[in-house]
Amino acid sequence: MRVPLSWLREYVDLPATETGRDVQANLISAGLEVETVEQIGADLKGPLVVGQVLTIEELTEFKKPIRFCTVDVGTANGTGEPQEIVCGARNFAVGDKVVVVLPGAVLPGNFAIAARKTYGKTSHGMICSGDELGMGDDGSGGIIVLPPEHEVGTDAIELLQLVDEVLDIAVTPDRGYALSMRGVAREAAIAYGRPLLDPALLDVPAPNAFGYPVQVADPRGCDRFTARTVTGLDPEARSPIWLKRRLQKAGMRPISLAVDITNYVMLELGQPLHAYDRNRVQGAIGVRRAEQGEKLTTLDGVVRTLDAEDLVITDDRGPIGLAGVMGGANTEIDDTEGTTTEVVIEAAHFDAISIARTARRHKLASEASKRFERGVDPQAASAAAQRTVDLLVLLAGGTADAGVTEVIAPSAPHTITIPANHPDKVAGVIYGRETVVRRLQQVGCDVYGQDELIVTAPSWRPDLTDPNDLAEEVIRLEGYENLPSTLPKPPAGLGLTGRQRLHRRIGRALAGAGYVEALNYPFIGEHVFDQLGLADDDPKRKVVKLVNPLSDEEPALRTTLLPGLLQALRRNDGRGSHDLALFETGLVFHPQEELRIAGRLPVDRRPTDEEIASLTAALPVQPRHAAVVLAGAREQAGWWGKGRPADWADAVEAARTLAHEAGTELLVRSGQYGPWHPGRCAELAVRVGGAEQVIGYAGELHPGVLKTLGLPARTCAMELDLDALEQASEGLPKGPKISTFPVATQDVALVVDKFVPHSDVEAALREGAGELLESIRLFDVYENSEQLGEGKKSLAYALRFRAADRTLTVDEASAARDAAVALAAERTEAVLRGA
Repeated sequence: MRVPLSWLREYVDLPATETGRDVQANLISAGLEVETVEQIGADLKGPLVVGQVLTIEELTEFKKPIRFCTVDVGTANGTGEPQEIVCGARNFAVGDKVVVVLPGAVLPGNFAIAARKTYGKTSHGMICSGDELGMGDDGSGGIIVLPPEHEVGTDAIELLQLVDEVLDIAVTPDRGYALSMRGVAREAAIAYGRPLLDPALLDVPAPNAFGYPVQVADPRGCDRFTARTVTGLDPEARSPIWLKRRLQKAGMRPISLAVDITNYVMLELGQPLHAYDRNRVQGAIGVRRAEQGEKLTTLDGVVRTLDAEDLVITDDRGPIGLAGVMGGANTEIDDTEGTTTEVVIEAAHFDAISIARTARRHKLASEASKRFERGVDPQAASAAAQRTVDLLVLLAGGTADAGVTEVIAPSAPHTITIPANHPDKVAGVIYGRETVVRRLQQVGCDVYGQDELIVTAPSWRPDLTDPNDLAEEVIRLEGYENLPSTLPKPPAGLGLTGRQRLHRRIGRALAGAGYVEALNYPFIGEHVFDQLGLADDDPKRKVVKLVNPLSDEEPALRTTLLPGLLQALRRNDGRGSHDLALFETGLVFHPQEELRIAGRLPVDRRPTDEEIASLTAALPVQPRHAAVVLAGAREQAGWWGKGRPADWADAVEAARTLAHEAGTELLVRSGQYGPWHPGRCAELAVRVGGAEQVIGYAGELHPGVLKTLGLPARTCAMELDLDALEQASEGLPKGPKISTFPVATQDVALVVDKFVPHSDVEAALREGAGELLESIRLFDVYENSEQLGEGKKSLAYALRFRAADRTLTVDEASAARDAAVALAAERTEAVLRGA
């Protein structure tokens, strides 16, 4: 909403010294979003006067038509002689009153005016158009031709109101009243403590039986319809300068007198209006829902196919307007022909939701729909119609018809009961009952009661529906800047949950291992499962689909973190970053076996535990996963030696890192699943309640997947279920007990079948070594059929033994080692290498 300061001063007696910036600051303090203050004409300097064209000489020897004019500017040029001016415009004639800028003046854009020779003549000034004066489009498309009553030599800066300040207000959806001068003036009056000269306080005649016939078939969609008729209009009458200028400053283009007046009243009072050419309306005006597929040509010349939910204005022929959005072309006031002498004024109140849906359905946003969908004052319809009639009588020489039509659906005012100290509790500030009552009355509420206030909301504030809305009004008018800054005091004993602590530890551990966190949107398209090579019956293919997705290509919620991470890796690799290690922790979504509909939670109280549980039960299953992807070099080459590319072992090590942070023993064995290379894929499992549970996979991705997704060669990945990992853990990991006694190291090399997993051998060694074993590490894997035999491999382990209370003897360490080797031989048929 653009608000000219000169117009605002008509309704509020602002101090003469107040600038637009001052008013902006006060309105912002009151809660309005005043984005900018435009200084119109700030760089304009006169002399700029009214002139009368005396002669016109056509200069025909040039490529384009040029006119050499003499213009009477009175004594503004200091001599009283006619001013000689060269002009290329064609829309004025001898005798016309025009706007002339004289040498020494400066036009907007720092365009200095001086006498200059052009087209063989000397031009002493310019005959101006609206664009040259910064007025915008006035619809004429050429030189400004003034009405003949203006005297020659009159200061045109004041006449055309070229100097002003305009406040640009971003009106939020709950403050539709601010889309009018009346609404903004009310806020300014409150901010400055000045009385409001309400433009809606007019003497309106009572409705009678002689008005234009109106039939409202849908009182829910239209609860108020006022119709007034004006006859005897002068078809040659044009909008006066002051009316055009106010429309232009407010961001609207002047069109014709009748249309300009309806737009002016809409800006003034906030009530959209429509004027029909009475001679083009056949029969009674009606309001109803459209028939499915019905046609209407709107004022923009587009033939629109109507929906059964659209509210339309009709006559005996059918629809003549899209209610609250745009009128129809068949009843348009045609200013070009100058034949409209009788108009019917419509001032109605339509259902906000219906208008909003219609405007969006037809992609037809208008100034009217913008106001109706935010809430229009239904009580202002009669005053707006009367204001329009008065202006048509004054400016177009019309006669107001005695008939007044008003169709009103009965409704009661909205009342709210609120404790007098409720705003105090919300703000944490003691305002007191008197302040609360005064502020509510300032916004237009009727307030009764003492400790319990009964508040009747004004008709122009449909957003005031509950006690918190009223508390907000008190707080904003008292000043948000006056609220003290206080920190909340949480009760003792609260903190992060175990799940949250694990999430943070894992993030820190992966970051410490050289991974960079990459957060991705949780949306995927189902085609990605084919790209990852998942089986047709894979549970990950069962997705939760969104009703209103951000993108039609990604309508589902993810069941795996890999698509987003791999996309991020491909994007970074394509932009020159080839050595990548990315990780993400986040939720994945699986549909419930039984579809449940979530209930609507109350807003006037805290939901009960049962209501919250019912809502939670309707949500998808949302386990938290962790995933990593790697490509390029894992260790960089340099003076210290050769680098090392990332491989499947790094992905497995990332899984071990997570298990360590969770305090869980991770079982790693050969596996095969979806996007991973079948020979370089590790299956990750944990023991839960004595049973093994697979929680993820790690390794190198399949070459076919890499080719399909455009990923670098040898890209590796790991993904596991963090919630399952947490369930298998024994709580927070405990710090090791540090012994002061020395360690005893024993190395063993075991020959086993090449298909025996290392994890089975390690588990047997760990169990057989007993309590003296401090750690075990695989440091070598060796395969040689000539030395070891066909299908055999050698696994070399470093066993560290330590006792907490003594120094171990060689015999004790050797016995523990032998026990470990014996159990490994029993379970995996391992044989000591060289034995």
